[in-house]
Amino acid sequence: MDVKLTEAQKIKILNSDDIYVIMQQVLLRENKIDLNREHFWVIGLANNNMVLFIELISLGTVNKTLVHPMEVFSFALQKRAVKIILCHNHPSGELRPSEADNDITDRLIQVGLIIETEVIDHLIISEKSYLSFADVGLMDELRNSTKYVPRYKLEEQIRKEAKEIGVTAGLKTGQIASRKEMAIKCLEEGLEPQYIAKLTGLTVKVIENLKNKLN
Repeated sequence: MDVKLTEAQKIKILNSDDIYVIMQQVLLRENKIDLNREHFWVIGLANNNMVLFIELISLGTVNKTLVHPMEVFSFALQKRAVKIILCHNHPSGELRPSEADNDITDRLIQVGLIIETEVIDHLIISEKSYLSFADVGLMDELRNSTKYVPRYKLEEQIRKEAKEIGVTAGLKTGQIASRKEMAIKCLEEGLEPQYIAKLTGLTVKVIENLKNKLN
């Protein structure tokens, strides 16, 4: 559902306070009907950070709402937004992100990277206050997560880092020391020994020995 914006709300976003002012007005307006339910909105921005649209993506229960990436990004693509901000309310007034809040943010960040529509923040709001993932450092933390990174992207990243490790150590990437460094990086990312063996050329036994040392 498209949220009708006044001319005063079609502003250039400079910080999280700007978003909260607008969303607090939207929340109070929608709460007249659904006071005790979570709402999940997407705010689309132009390249200069002007607000293009605010879309209500999902209306949930008292403590959760279901969000699908296709619903989030379809509006952004249709309306030519180059970046988006996520926003949802907690009817309880508790602003601390839940594990589910972190998880959906992580997933949407990775989808945004693939389709080149950056997710720049996620706000949890109440009638009295808000929490910004960007302001508290959670966006940076989730951008470094590999939970929803496609495997091919993870492989590219690991190969690049392994090559850099080899150069730093004065070794060629194909040498055994560099391959072990690469295997260690893969283990730290949670990949299985059998898969790492295919990636590095090392034996499963060697990789399992490295895993035991790490543990």
